[in-house]
Amino acid sequence: MGFKVINPGLLTTIQDNGRFGHQHMGVTTGGPLDEYSFTWANHLLGNTTGAAVLEITFGGLEILAQINTNIAVTGADLGATINGERIEHWRTHRVKAGDRLKFHSPETGLRAYLAVSGGFETPQLLGSCSTVMREGIGGLVSDGTKLKPEDWLPCAEAPPQQVNAVSAEDIPDYRKNLELGLIEGYQIADFSSEQLRRFFSSEYQITPDIDRMGYRLKGEAISASRSGIISEGIAAGAVQIPADGQPIVLMCDRQTIGGYPKLGCISRLGMAQLAQRGPGSRVRFYPMDVSMAQAQRLAFKRHLKLFDFQNFA
Repeated sequence: MGFKVINPGLLTTIQDNGRFGHQHMGVTTGGPLDEYSFTWANHLLGNTTGAAVLEITFGGLEILAQINTNIAVTGADLGATINGERIEHWRTHRVKAGDRLKFHSPETGLRAYLAVSGGFETPQLLGSCSTVMREGIGGLVSDGTKLKPEDWLPCAEAPPQQVNAVSAEDIPDYRKNLELGLIEGYQIADFSSEQLRRFFSSEYQITPDIDRMGYRLKGEAISASRSGIISEGIAAGAVQIPADGQPIVLMCDRQTIGGYPKLGCISRLGMAQLAQRGPGSRVRFYPMDVSMAQAQRLAFKRHLKLFDFQNFA
């Protein structure tokens, strides 16, 4: 029992914390693009930190409840309704068997996160149920497919709980132009001071070429002293500079190795903000020390009273 998928929308996938420790085999991490919203969704329901949720991109999802349970909706405002009545985002709601939950088109942001009490009960492969379509891994039956009509989303019945909501100051404003901290990597030496000045003083625009693998930006072209490197492992949030000089920010479903020079990385919390911006949004970068990124993550974890400080920055 659980929820029946009536309409899966454009792209709805199962995601948990991600699949770590397997990149040496060519298996990427996956996981939620917006870790901030993902974590809040589970926290509102008292779930374990990495419980499986739905990541709903651009809306269109419609599901029918077959059980009584509690849900939390965070992230993008996709105009969610229960039985046709608009519901608030960033808070919990009670749903009963027969209720119809629907997500419409984006009003702010791109990706909403739907959590249920106890999490969705999906099989794990290599320690995770996160869906990575490119690799054909994870999801409802571990084959890497997005949700389809008539799919069943298994979860357990749950008693009513008190309503929990995220305070206004903790809800991001996805309409703002974005400033992202860049933690410089060792290949920063391949870029001259003039190229770095150009990068950090320029405003970039998000192109339509965005997905769970990466975000391509458009703006001042940046060049390195060498056009390529020996392929090496790629971290989440890496900002690489291909031959055309236009930065690409690599996200959760990135390839595990690559041969373009990289300026450095943005943090997971920075990735969360970027994942909610669509084509045409403006982005600037500023230098960030790794200790600053760690401090921001520590503050977030402490705020939610979460003390499992893995994957710290």
